[in-house]
This record gives sequence, structure tokens and C-alpha cells, in this order.
Amino acid sequence: MNGENRRSFLKKTTIASLAAAGATVNLNPSAQGANEKVRLALIGCRSRGWQVAAEAPRLGAEIHTLCDIDPQVLEDIGARVEKAQGNKPKTCMRYEEVLEDKNIDAVIIATPDHWHAIITILACQAGKDVYIEKPLSHTIQEGQLMRDAARHFKRVMQVGLQRRSMNHFKTAIEFLASGQLGKLCLVKAWMCQVRGSIGNPPDSDPPAGVDYDRWLGPAPKRPFNKNRFHYNWRFFWDYCNSELGNQGVHMLDIALWGIQAIRGGAHQLPTRVSSQGGIYWKLDDAKEVPDTQVVTYDFGDLLLSWELRSFLSHHPIEGTEAGTGFYSNEGCLIVEGNRWKVYRPDGSKEIEEKASGGSHLKNFLDCIKSREEPNSDIELGRLSTTLCHLGNISHHLGREVVFDPATETFGNDREANLRLSKEYREPYGLPKV
Repeated sequence: MNGENRRSFLKKTTIASLAAAGATVNLNPSAQGANEKVRLALIGCRSRGWQVAAEAPRLGAEIHTLCDIDPQVLEDIGARVEKAQGNKPKTCMRYEEVLEDKNIDAVIIATPDHWHAIITILACQAGKDVYIEKPLSHTIQEGQLMRDAARHFKRVMQVGLQRRSMNHFKTAIEFLASGQLGKLCLVKAWMCQVRGSIGNPPDSDPPAGVDYDRWLGPAPKRPFNKNRFHYNWRFFWDYCNSELGNQGVHMLDIALWGIQAIRGGAHQLPTRVSSQGGIYWKLDDAKEVPDTQVVTYDFGDLLLSWELRSFLSHHPIEGTEAGTGFYSNEGCLIVEGNRWKVYRPDGSKEIEEKASGGSHLKNFLDCIKSREEPNSDIELGRLSTTLCHLGNISHHLGREVVFDPATETFGNDREANLRLSKEYREPYGLPKV
């Protein structure tokens, strides 16, 4: 990239993050004025949903409605919302009620992964802006359709990859794009953690009042099991994207952001992907997803790797239990949650910058009013999530896959192409865009 292109790219990154190649800023004549209060609905209120929405009252937005299939969650989170903003939100158990409510400007969707695409597309059709939790989708095809819906209906869509709104991650990518690190050859993303046993409890009745069939939605019909419900659903393929989508997408997003910055343009995907790993830690519980994994992504002129260790929370040689590293002939850049630093070949630490704030939800709320693309626009979040899907597809097939970034297919590899999409249990089909 020449100097002028790099400066242009960095300007876009700093102001409103990377934009999809060829994308334009959506203008909405009904966009809110700067002083109007944004009215939000939270769909999927437990855990991460409340963590995202909790900041809204302080930022001047109103949590108008809570939607969840568990009445106990609605009661608990409703009390927290009332305390935070001084008025009690509406509650409901069906997202259709949210989408039909003309008083709601935008939705925060924090359901299990297998529900993301359906609700997001319908929300776009209903004229709602969308903050969608990571990982964006359950399949590659879903991500494409979600992007198409956002563009067609001119919706602001922020994917919950909040590092894109944190200032020190932005400056780290600016440093990388400046060329000061030299020729990039290797990028690494990693997560070291401990996942204890979830056991093997028997099937049982769902909690009182829970609409379990609704919770399953498009997923296969199965008896209720508490292991497949609150939080632990993320260890079962019917509903999740494994730790690649749960934890890895954050670090892989930074890796892809750096690759985008160096190459120029958002649409950067690998051509060869290989996953090795499995369940090597807790062999006696019900988890289905790998606890130990290495995925390699070949971009032609550089290699990206993802490494998962769910058996030990420690700091590997890079000095942090979770992070992203960029390695070149002139040193390495290590980016983590609290700082970034550059090491030169002689081991000296040349630069260190600590975290200095940034709000992903504020960026979303600002963009609802301005109609600009948010920091983690749908196309950016879609591409990072695609990396997760590619790793999972290789894992399921037990072999390397060859991917065509132009068509986003596996060429003549029918077995791999079948995994670009999935089947949906009736009547919970995928909406058309």
C-alpha cells in the first residue's frame, strides 16, 4: 500500500472503522436528532445481554422493552433496569411483540447463536437498527443474508466486537498500517483459560414458565437438559460456534483488522484452512466442542493461527492469557485487552500504550442518530465470524479445506459446501431478504 492509500485507510479507520469495499454510508431521512432519546429493546436478557444494555441509561438511551423466554430472567433484569433508569421497562416473551412496537428504535440481540440470523433479519425488515452480539451468525450463509438485510433496509448494524471501539486497539492497528513493523509474515491469536466440567445431568422438565420449544427455535427438537440451557448452550453445536466463535472471534477480529489495514480494504479472507484439536481435557462431561485446538489460515503471503487452551489459565511467551500478535522481520506487536507493545529483534520493548477507553454501545447509539456506519459494521463482523466458521468446518470434516474468498465457497468440494448453510426446524425457517 502506498503512503496516500495508507493515510486514507487510517482516516477511515479512526473516524468510523473500516468500511466494506464499495459500501456507502446509509442516509435515513427519519434519523433521530442529536438530542432525542433512543428507545431500545433487549432480546435475550440474561448474562451478556444485560452486560451490553446496562450502559444504555447512562448514555442517555432508554431500555423500553425486555424480551426473554424465561420469566424469571425478565423479573430479575427488569428490576435492574428500573433501578438504573428510574422507570420500569415493558416485558414480553415473544420477539414479534418487540418488532411490531413502533416506539422502539433499535434492538440489542443477545440470544444463543442459533437465533441470531432470524431475529436480526426480521428486525431489519421491521425498520429497527440492530446491535447483535458476537459471533454474528451460525453459518456463513446466515452472515451474508444478515448483511444483505442491513444494506437493503438501510439499517445501522453493530456487531458486538467491542475492541473495535477501544482506543488502544485503534492506535495499535494504525501503528501496524504505518509500516513501522516491516514485512508481516505471521499473525497469532490465542486464548488460555480453564473450562471446568459441566457434568452429565439427566434430562428433565424445563424451569417453570420457560417456553422451551421457543428457545430451541430452529434447532433440532431435543428433551430439555440444563446443560443445553443458560450459558452452557455454548458447548453444544446445535446452538453455538465453539470457543472459536465465543472467545476466539474477539482476537481473530483484531488479527483480521490488522490484515485489512496492511492490505487495504475490508474483504480479506484466507484460501486454505486447517484445524487440529479435540476434547483432551475433561473427557467425562457432556461438552461437544474442542477444549484444545490449533487452526491455521493461509492468506497467501502470511499465516494466521488460532490457539485454544481450555485446560490452563496462564501467560504464554507473549505475556498475556488472551491476545493477538503480529510478527515480522523487524519485531512483533502484541495487542491485548489492556495494552499493546512492540518488541524488536534484540528483545527491547520499543513502544507500549495502555488502554484509554471507548464505548461500543455509545458508538452504536451515535450512529443511530448520524446514520454513519458503526465501528464494527455488519460486514466487518461478518468477515471475522467467517474465520470462525471456516475453522469449525475444517474441524467437523477432519481435514484441510480450500476456500475461494471471491465466491465464499469451497469450489468443487461438495462436502464442505454443504456446511455453508444448515437445516431449520419448522416453523422456524430463515426469512428471505
